[in-house]
Amino acid sequence: MRNFRLYMIFQWVFFLPIILPLCIIFGALRGIIQMVERVMEQIISDVAPVDQSTTSTLTEH
Repeated sequence: MRNFRLYMIFQWVFFLPIILPLCIIFGALRGIIQMVERVMEQIISDVAPVDQSTTSTLTEH
């Protein structure tokens, strides 16, 4: 049991410097992609023409 825990500690010490930067990089890339998608959706909703039939029926009443 003692050797198993020591082995796991060695694994974490060895692989953590590899895993941690990869997780940070991929997390940052995912955040960038999600933010670009949100901005593009907002641009499209702001720039897209509004359907005139719905606004005219709302103003006629």
